[in-house]
Amino acid sequence: MSLKKQATFGLVWTYAQQFGNQLVGFGVSIILARLLTPAEFGLIGMIAIFVAVGNTLLHSGLNKSLIRSEDLNNEDYSTIFYYNLIVSLIIYFLIFITAPYIAIFYEQPKLTGILRIYCLSFIVTAFSAVQLARLTKKLDFKTQTIISIPSAIVGGGIGIYMAFAGYGVWSLVWSSLFSSILNTVQLWIYSKWSPELCFNTHKFRSHFKYGYKLTISELLDKVFSNIFLIVIGKYFSPAQVGFYTRAETMKQLPVNNLTNALDRVTFPLFVVIQNDDVQLKRVYKKLIKIVVFVLTPVLTFLAVLAEPTFSLLFTDKWLPAVPYFQILCITGVLLPLHSYNLNILNVKGRSDLFLKIEVLKKGLILITLLITVRLGIIPMLIGQVIISILAFFVNAQYTGKFIGYSAIQQLKDVLPTFLLSIIVGALVFFLDRYQLNSNFDIVRVLMGGIIGLSLYLLSAFLLKFESLNELYNLILKK
Repeated sequence: MSLKKQATFGLVWTYAQQFGNQLVGFGVSIILARLLTPAEFGLIGMIAIFVAVGNTLLHSGLNKSLIRSEDLNNEDYSTIFYYNLIVSLIIYFLIFITAPYIAIFYEQPKLTGILRIYCLSFIVTAFSAVQLARLTKKLDFKTQTIISIPSAIVGGGIGIYMAFAGYGVWSLVWSSLFSSILNTVQLWIYSKWSPELCFNTHKFRSHFKYGYKLTISELLDKVFSNIFLIVIGKYFSPAQVGFYTRAETMKQLPVNNLTNALDRVTFPLFVVIQNDDVQLKRVYKKLIKIVVFVLTPVLTFLAVLAEPTFSLLFTDKWLPAVPYFQILCITGVLLPLHSYNLNILNVKGRSDLFLKIEVLKKGLILITLLITVRLGIIPMLIGQVIISILAFFVNAQYTGKFIGYSAIQQLKDVLPTFLLSIIVGALVFFLDRYQLNSNFDIVRVLMGGIIGLSLYLLSAFLLKFESLNELYNLILKK
């Protein structure tokens, strides 16, 4: 199978997996949001940083080293498997003994038990991280789709049943854990790989040399991505944490569907063409323009129609999350630019530069947080937007250096999409507020979305947007 066909086939199945999981997860979250309180979701939000750190260590740079390396044998895979397992046991042990102190920090006694049960997923996931890397290396996203969607459905069903039965926050805990268990069991069955009883220190050092800096970078990213939850959880109520996590989850819904799915396909794809800078730039440029063309109007229309959307899906008790969501949508638009710029560094094997960039950006986040923490949640989120803009220029510096695609060139390519989305979004806002005058949330959401999408696509067609034609070829002509 040619590289292009592999990429297309992988992309189709990756999106099937991504959309399937998101559809199931979103449906489950709507039901649970109606059954549970914002404060109960806030308790899970408080432990998000510990979950993120654990998962980063298990899906670390060493696993990415397996994906990008050539001439691997079973010793490579077995070595990383046992490394993941040992790390998961260490991390879980640390979480287990520190859980009471974390509960004291947040002044939430329930967190002790929640952490100890929820984080069992670290050990469960460690048993299947290498299997997942092997499937990704082979661009076998069809198998991953077959595995992940049933796991999400069963886990979500367990959560809904427990919520109806009155288990409260524990319905979220057990839902997540059962999904992890089912996913791991199926990966063992479908991957048809199991580790040998060996640990090659030479091969470990080779993968560790590439992966440890990337792992540290990802850890920094996860810690500082969740640092706002730590601060909100410490200085504000669990309900406020719940509102923030709901807003963040809604923002991540379209972002994850588009960028994460593409990430999983493009990283191994970029690895294949890593030494051809001309082709790498061409593919990268086309990818950026298509992603921004799709994602920007979606987030813009969601931000404009946030009030009726939240009321319709989650009921009025979640409306305080609306202003948080609208601000976070701005950072969501920039996420693809961050992600793909950093992917170039990974593909080029420059995990050292990746780490330096992450340290610089995290310093900026810390400074911004210290300035805004006493001003309230809204100023903190505005600070996130400012940092996201600055981070883009930092990330794009080396993309310009390695493949000749600078930050200014990237902005020049995506600026028409940004401007068109803003203009159409303003029209949708005006029509929703002053013309439709409907008291029904579903009417406002459907009419606003249909009108906005129609105006956006029509304008892009009349203005001859290259991204529209590329998207047409990708979807209809494959």
